[in-house]
Amino acid sequence: MSNRFDIADLAMQTGLCRQLGIAYPIISAPMGPDITGPDLVAAVSNAGGLGMLQAQLCTPPQFREQIRRVRELTDRPFGVNLLLHVPVHDLIAICLEEHIPVLSLFWGDPSPYVEPAHAAGTKVFCQVGSVEDARRAAAADVDVIIAQGVEAGGHVAGQVSTMVLVPAVVDAVAPRPVAAAGGIADGRGLVAVLALGAQAAVLGTRFLASSESRAHPHYKSRLLEATEGDTVRTTLFGHGWPHAPHRTLRTPFVQRWLGNEARGQESRPDEPQVGTTVIGGVTMPVLRFMGFPPNRDASGDLDAMDLLAGQGVGLVREIKGAGDIVRDLVQQATEIIDNRLRTYTSA
Repeated sequence: MSNRFDIADLAMQTGLCRQLGIAYPIISAPMGPDITGPDLVAAVSNAGGLGMLQAQLCTPPQFREQIRRVRELTDRPFGVNLLLHVPVHDLIAICLEEHIPVLSLFWGDPSPYVEPAHAAGTKVFCQVGSVEDARRAAAADVDVIIAQGVEAGGHVAGQVSTMVLVPAVVDAVAPRPVAAAGGIADGRGLVAVLALGAQAAVLGTRFLASSESRAHPHYKSRLLEATEGDTVRTTLFGHGWPHAPHRTLRTPFVQRWLGNEARGQESRPDEPQVGTTVIGGVTMPVLRFMGFPPNRDASGDLDAMDLLAGQGVGLVREIKGAGDIVRDLVQQATEIIDNRLRTYTSA
């Protein structure tokens, strides 16, 4: 075997990869409420990464069905994500009954769920936005900590950049594995966070622009048009989930309301309806300031909806299959490790 593959394989096969039984340190971020469905999860896992399901707004029977659908599409490891700002007891019970490989938690205290998950043979991930929260998650004995930089799309817990946060979290919780999220959209970002001490990269926006993503076609087209400056961290879409910062595309609707984000926190029942969507088989109205990114079943004024995206969107220029995205990431990262980085040490 050539040195090229020796060096690349050594760098890409992290300890976390071996723990999880995956080929590459690539994780698809969960995007809700149903953007990362079974097709996307399975495509990422089948390509050697770790797909992450988001289906929290499904009824418990539908939630179980979604997990089983993933298993029909892949025999590789995958994860399920849950947001802890709402009751999750029934859904976590289903996850553990189904013996999912990975339970990923965000926006709350993971400690009540760690011991039951470990008893079921499930590893627990916890996403954090600060060193303090990382230490608390480590004290709760979670298996993996996801350090989310402020560049990330979707709901963002902290205010520190990925470049600064990741090594600080790595140092704070060592030897516990850390995965990095926020602003990673290609192989260069993957290599960068590995160099910072992370053992995997979590990518959301790049997989949002995949053929398997359940994002509305208009939403995907907006992603391809956007630059790194076309997102904003705001609390505008706070209807039903107030005071929770999130990063979204800077559409004309968003631009018009910036500076008056408090209006989006009021959760008025008579808020004007901007469209409709279908989640978990249920048709529901999308009221102004609701944080539902438009899925493929959404209709109405899509640009008035929450087009969540991270700053890495400026690196996304085409829609591809999720498996191809994984392979592109690996190829680019391998070339960087083998060619560009080796020239710096060969003198």
